[in-house]
Amino acid sequence: MSKVFVFLADGFEEIEGLTVVDLLRRAGFDTVTVSIGSSQKIIGAHNIEVEADIMFHEVLEPEGVMYVLPGGMPGTLHLKDHEGLGKLLKKAYENNKYIAAICAAPTVLEKYGMLKGRKATSYPSVKEELKSVAEYKTDSVVVDGKIITSRGLGTAIEFAGKMVELLKGTEEKDELLKSIVYGEA
Repeated sequence: MSKVFVFLADGFEEIEGLTVVDLLRRAGFDTVTVSIGSSQKIIGAHNIEVEADIMFHEVLEPEGVMYVLPGGMPGTLHLKDHEGLGKLLKKAYENNKYIAAICAAPTVLEKYGMLKGRKATSYPSVKEELKSVAEYKTDSVVVDGKIITSRGLGTAIEFAGKMVELLKGTEEKDELLKSIVYGEA
């Protein structure tokens, strides 16, 4: 099975990154956390330390089916400044793979031209940075082609659920959300 890569940088929003990892692993996906820093140990925006599964240089683009960027500050800025990540995301985009970003992280996709002419959402304070978006939406999760964007920490479960739905189907997503007693699923 192909892998879902979740890229972590110091200052990432822990709930946005780890909720995705937790729910995708519950759904049976080979979900790999990737440090883009100099160590596998990452310190989140709220001082929670996590250890990534692998370092960035270990990521092989052909293995990925989806690439996920959690938001948070200054985590998003680190993601945006990582040239290797930018090249990897552009290659994944060109190969029509899923790319997902939540909170401030859609600004990373904006930097690399992936939101041009698309529908998207983000954390409200970074809306103005998404200049190439054709239609900015305030939905919890927005999917346009293979690009998935979401608003923030409060939408992390829906964000992860949408990923499961896109990769496995609605029934699997509904079963997952029911198993964690989320909503009316």
